[in-house]
Amino acid sequence: MALLTALLAFLYHLPHVYKWLLRPYYVASLFMSVAFLAIRKTPGVCDHLSTQREDGNPCDFDWREVEILMFLSAIVMMKNRRAITVEQHVGNIILFSKVANVLLFFRLDIRLGLLYLTLCIVFLMTCKPPLYMGPEYIKYFSDKTIDDELERDGRVTWIVEFFANWSPECQSFASVYADLSLKYNCAGLKFGKVDIGRYGEVSKKYKVSASPLSKQLPSLVIFQGGKEVMRRPQVDKKGRAVSWTFTEENIIREFNLNELYQKSKKPDVHEGISKRFVFLPVN
Repeated sequence: MALLTALLAFLYHLPHVYKWLLRPYYVASLFMSVAFLAIRKTPGVCDHLSTQREDGNPCDFDWREVEILMFLSAIVMMKNRRAITVEQHVGNIILFSKVANVLLFFRLDIRLGLLYLTLCIVFLMTCKPPLYMGPEYIKYFSDKTIDDELERDGRVTWIVEFFANWSPECQSFASVYADLSLKYNCAGLKFGKVDIGRYGEVSKKYKVSASPLSKQLPSLVIFQGGKEVMRRPQVDKKGRAVSWTFTEENIIREFNLNELYQKSKKPDVHEGISKRFVFLPVN
């Protein structure tokens, strides 16, 4: 039954995934990911390639190439264990496929390796993964508006995502956060985002590091009356982020979103009776 459910879910979302994969970024990434495979298997091209196979067949992988591909496949599987969206799964496959291609091309011919590495660098500098453009109930803050919005109405609880557009983790999390805003946004519970890669002063004030090494992106923080009451990931005394997985289930559970939503949409919130919610830290 579980297998049938997964298959039906895949078929239901197939048109969306198909349309998403046809975007130029993913089409180009797909061709770059299979570049070595195409050259090694294309008749008339592979005939001129060197090989270490005992049978001398230049149109099939030798033992070292298979070893490299198996090693990179294992790394992809390990990385995808923590992936929470289709974008992250595909992104990991594309990234490590390109790494494998670099190694394989350099091993085959240093000139091909340099050419492929140059293409990867140009692609990285000129092409960015498409940003989420779907429906959402999210207010975007700037360095001049965030403080006023958070303090405007003490009856409103804000969940704010601190993100950076260059962060792959933030890009993958965008659709999850948008879905949460569609499900839980109400008069007393609102969702916001602020790009700390763009507004450095916000990063300093709210103590969210924009460094790729900090692993604090994205960060979700709950505010009541302009004051922080909870955040994920937590930061230890040394300023390091405690590992935390940004799945929809984790966020709903640790932020008590179901209970918070029920309290926030009650009529007395609209009538002006101030509400306060107590959040207990979850280990």
